[in-house]
Amino acid sequence: MYKIALVGCGRISNKHIEAIETLRSESLAEIVACCDIIKERAEDAAQKTDSIAYTDYKKMLKDIQCDLVSLCTPSGLHPYQAIVAAEAGINIVSEKPQGCTLEACDAAIRAADIARVHYLVIKQNRFNPSIQLLRRAFEAERFGRIYMILANVLWTRPQSYYDAAKWRGTYEFDGGCLSNQSSHYVDLVQWFGGSVENVLAESSTQKIRMEAEDTISVVIKFRNGCIGNINATILTYPKNLEGSLTIIGDKGTARVGGIALNKIVHWEFESKHEMDADLESADTQPSSVYGSGHLPYYRHALNVLAGTEEALCSAREARKSVEIIQKACVRKI
Repeated sequence: MYKIALVGCGRISNKHIEAIETLRSESLAEIVACCDIIKERAEDAAQKTDSIAYTDYKKMLKDIQCDLVSLCTPSGLHPYQAIVAAEAGINIVSEKPQGCTLEACDAAIRAADIARVHYLVIKQNRFNPSIQLLRRAFEAERFGRIYMILANVLWTRPQSYYDAAKWRGTYEFDGGCLSNQSSHYVDLVQWFGGSVENVLAESSTQKIRMEAEDTISVVIKFRNGCIGNINATILTYPKNLEGSLTIIGDKGTARVGGIALNKIVHWEFESKHEMDADLESADTQPSSVYGSGHLPYYRHALNVLAGTEEALCSAREARKSVEIIQKACVRKI
């Protein structure tokens, strides 16, 4: 049984608890401690997981023995808390994004290297059956030369969402709708696009009272000539409309949509392939935009700790998304 400490017991932590509790039922992993600066949150999470509640992160790491720390705190805190875990000799799983600045992310990577601990970043959408099938088509070179990769994140977040937590919407801890709501899509665009040559963007803060942007459009020029485009907003009326990824090549075009990149809505290639028989099974029905990828992600993470799999998204791989986000020219209009 791998022992896991959960740090940050807010909105996303429930997906972690749900996944790890499933692993607990299989005698694979368990949460031994839950930490949050809000005592009631920590106690509630600890009650759900039969673990110990803490409000002091460093004290928790001194008191308990664990194999892995899962960071579910505000984005800007991730790299600093990763450093604390690394210095304690504990492996790290960080929620997205890895951090809000490359400087902080690089410091955390160095700390993990020195301590020789695993430092993983959650990119659960890579584990969606639909994205896995898309990746298989990509690796089989069914697209031929890829011309364009397009991601749309047309969601809504009300003012009350930002008012409920002071860190949301700030440059230091949140980074805006590209960094927070869209980092998984940034990750997927670069995962398929490869090495980046240039990044341009236009953004604005039109409605939400917050420091960072509520709407942005990013254009990425990849070194292979492919153009990437990411359109993101939290102003869609009246609810989340679309989260999609489209790949256009000279021998194929495919589009994954649904509420959480969970449904293949277009699949057309020059020639047939045996993987086409998996189209129907690749469609899933998650209950929210978070999707259903946390459980397979944790299974993967445990295999990485056991040495039976290579990390699909190490901190160095996740850094690529942060670099694109940081390069995006954020200019308010």
